Amino acid sequence: MNQIIRTLSLLLWMALPSSPALARSPDSVIDIPVRQQASVPVFWMPRPDAVATVIVLPGGGGSFGKLVDGVPTGGNFLVRSRDDFAARKLNVAVVGRPSDSADLDYAYRAGSEHTGDLQKVVATIRQLSGQRPWLIGTSRGTVSATAAAIAFGNEQLAGIVLSSSIVNVAKPGNVPAQDLSALRIPVLVLHHARDACRQCDPAQAHRIIDGLVHVAASDKQLMMVDGGSNPSGDTCGAQHWHGYIGMEKEAVDMIADWINAHGSKP
Repeated sequence: MNQIIRTLSLLLWMALPSSPALARSPDSVIDIPVRQQASVPVFWMPRPDAVATVIVLPGGGGSFGKLVDGVPTGGNFLVRSRDDFAARKLNVAVVGRPSDSADLDYAYRAGSEHTGDLQKVVATIRQLSGQRPWLIGTSRGTVSATAAAIAFGNEQLAGIVLSSSIVNVAKPGNVPAQDLSALRIPVLVLHHARDACRQCDPAQAHRIIDGLVHVAASDKQLMMVDGGSNPSGDTCGAQHWHGYIGMEKEAVDMIADWINAHGSKP
C-alpha cells in the first residue's frame, strides 16, 4: 500500500505544470519507484532561475543521511554542499539509497540493477526540470555516475562530473577500468592533490582522461585542486581532503562554472 501511495504521489507531482509553477515548489523528498517494492528517495531542490540541472550521487553506502526538519543531514561533500549548488542557479536532485538496499558497494554500483534505477531517476528529473541533467558523483558515486552514463548511451545526460574518483584497480567498477571509450559527452574530473584515500590516488586520476578517447579535448578536463583546511578522521571520509573539507564552496564554483561553460540541453 505504501508503494502505491508513493507511486500516486509521484504521478501527481509529475502531472503538475512545468516551471515556473513547478520551480516554485519547496525543497522536498520525492520517492521514485524503480523496481517492484523498491523506490529511490530524491531530495529535489528546483530553482525558478535554473540554468542547468544536476543529479548528485553520494559516496559511501549511498545514503544522504537522516532527514531532520525535512532536509538531509549526511556529511558527504555533495550532500552538505547542496545549497551551494542551488545558489549557482542549478536545480539539484540529491539521490539517496534504494529502499531495499542497506549499502551500495562497488560491484553493485557498476551493475545493471543500479544503473537501471538511476535511469528511472534521470528520466523523472528530466521531466520535472525540462532539462537534460548532469550526473555528479563523488568517491564511490563516481563508479555509479560512470557506469550509468555508459549504460544510458550519450543522449540522456548533458555530461558527468567525477570528484574524488575511484581509481584503485582492485576495486570493481573503478572508473579507469570502465568502458570510457563509449562516452561522447562532457566529463569533468575533479580531484584533491592531497587525497590520501588509497582508492583515489591523485597520481592515477589522469587515467580517466586518457580513457575518454572519443570525448573532444575541449569537453574533458582534469582539475587538480589543493585547497581547504583542517582535515580530520578517515582519509577516505567526507571530513578529509577526500571530501574537499574547508573548500566546499570553491569546489562547487569550479564545477558550476564548468557546467555553465558546457551548457545544458532539453
